[in-house]
Amino acid sequence: MKTFKIFLTIIALLTATFTACNDGIDDISPVDAGPDESAPTVTINYPIEGTQVMVTEPVTSITIRFEVVDDIEIDEVKVTLDGTEIASYDTFIDYRRFVGSLLYEELTNGEHTLVVSAKDIEGKTTSSTVNFMKVPPYQAKYDGEVFYMAFNGDYMELISQTDATIVGEPGFSANGYSGQAYAGATDSYITFPMDDLQGTTFSATFWYKPNADPSAAGLLSVSPEGEDRTKGLRFFREGNATEQRFKLNVGTGSGETWNDGPVLDISDNQWVHIAFSISETECIIYINGEATLTALMADVIDWTGTTNISIGSGAPNFVYWGHNSDLSLFDELRIFNKALSQEEIQTVMADEGQPIAYEAKYDGEIFYMPFDGNYKELISDMEAALVGTPGFAGVAKMGSDAYAGATDAYITFPSSGLTGDAFSAAFWYKANPDPERAGLISISPEGEDRTKGLRFFREGNATEQRFKLNIGTGEGEVWNDGGTIALPSDEWVHLAFTVSTTNCIIYINGVETLVSATGVAIDWTGCSSISIGSGAPNFAYWDHKSDLSYFDDLRFFNKALSQEEIATIITDAE
Repeated sequence: MKTFKIFLTIIALLTATFTACNDGIDDISPVDAGPDESAPTVTINYPIEGTQVMVTEPVTSITIRFEVVDDIEIDEVKVTLDGTEIASYDTFIDYRRFVGSLLYEELTNGEHTLVVSAKDIEGKTTSSTVNFMKVPPYQAKYDGEVFYMAFNGDYMELISQTDATIVGEPGFSANGYSGQAYAGATDSYITFPMDDLQGTTFSATFWYKPNADPSAAGLLSVSPEGEDRTKGLRFFREGNATEQRFKLNVGTGSGETWNDGPVLDISDNQWVHIAFSISETECIIYINGEATLTALMADVIDWTGTTNISIGSGAPNFVYWGHNSDLSLFDELRIFNKALSQEEIQTVMADEGQPIAYEAKYDGEIFYMPFDGNYKELISDMEAALVGTPGFAGVAKMGSDAYAGATDAYITFPSSGLTGDAFSAAFWYKANPDPERAGLISISPEGEDRTKGLRFFREGNATEQRFKLNIGTGEGEVWNDGGTIALPSDEWVHLAFTVSTTNCIIYINGVETLVSATGVAIDWTGCSSISIGSGAPNFAYWDHKSDLSYFDDLRFFNKALSQEEIATIITDAE
């Protein structure tokens, strides 16, 4: 009986203890996760598109990094390489987010395709694909070449197969001159030992896409501690948003040599090739293979106290005068233990794919955009400006790609030098009738003013589209209600229009559809830019906004093309 009482007392104490422990704590109640509305998102963090894995061994390892996120619950993740499954996951600690890191140890030379796919509990799937390569080790390609960084997804110096040291958080741009490029960031740069790079002569070459913010920055610096410019070298820039001067400072032991270099117009946001060479007697800065300024050397370079080269900044030893991190893009950086000649620099440029200047193919041709993966006009070698996010089609009538329109997106180009008494345009076109009307090419002044410039556009429905041209003559406007094409169609159609002081004509597949009298030349007053792929910003009324169609091989002419000339352009594409 006594034992039974003790047992009841223990139960009472335990009950009281548990009750006390739960005081103030709410009961856990299940919460409805809601409907599963979205498929998973899959992001491959490494390798990224275009990565080149370059190591000595014919077979190496690679760490694949990826992330999967779902709104409700991930059910399964699979990783395949070149069509073979190399990993799968079906158990997740966080059922809405999975961060994967997979070591694959059998990567061989050649091209590879990596696919990460994910499925949620409702069966919705998403896949992400990356193409990359493992390539054999790099061998020095040029006389005197002792250093090469391609920046294709890593910071490896490819001759020594050694990784640079990373300071801060620099990154990569997918829009490099050749593949990917080094992308500068605030308080960030990379360094590399100078042990095998010091000599009495020195050269460097690289491609560069400038970002003028900040207005001064260090590009390459081999500098001793302190504010000492009598040793090593410093290559840097100074200027403003439109112009930058590139300078070189070389330490000769007892003094310093200054080369105040060229001023470069950077407002067009283009890639430029930069090089400098240092001999025992002079140093020279080259821009796009042309010598710009030569400075005499009082003596050879003195490397005393210099241990590393900093890339993308003057830091850590040349940060005074504001020469900190450069936020620009760098690509194809090479260092040589000799003073390169101009011919050698131009050879490097050509080998690295320096675009050959396009020469007009047809009489009167003043503008040509092939849309082969970029928005560059080849005669001027200038990039168009992007509004919104237009894209590329992945298919083409000519070349490797075509312009793909997108909602609220188009490109613009200055009209200066393209406008005259006569004007023609010719291009290939694959129509998307949704939306039912859109602007194709517009050179229009601000406001609802059609007495200046021109507007080429379409109107219709899902089965038929009519192409129209409106011309401003100063005192009034001329309408050409053009011709039609039948839809749906997966065929490319050739469109052209010509404008002279007597008439304007629209051609479809080389066939004249309608002629309208003009009587006078186009009035271009207030027409400063050309919009391609939309009527916006100045001819967006009447719903002539972005065209979601494909455009290819766009050409402008400073003459009214004949029907025979248009037929030749079409024939050349066949």
